[in-house]
Amino acid sequence: MNKAELIDAVAESADISKASAARAIDGMVAAITGALQKGDQVAMVGFGTFSVKARAARTGRNPRTGEAIEIKASNNPTFKAGKALKDAVN
Repeated sequence: MNKAELIDAVAESADISKASAARAIDGMVAAITGALQKGDQVAMVGFGTFSVKARAARTGRNPRTGEAIEIKASNNPTFKAGKALKDAVN
């Protein structure tokens, strides 16, 4: 499912216009992104939790040349599925 299909599904299930559904989805994504940028986590009971995990700097290898390269430390967004979502998928 891509973003356009998600907008269509939300608009249909919530009985709202596609434009309103698009604004709602964009707002949700912006709110989650903003919270993660601050270092907060976003927990949606039954669905899952979005959080940020720090990844330490490390040495990697260039697959083409085999040369060692330094990979910088970074923060990566993660998602852990909630029990209800896991149960719905299985």
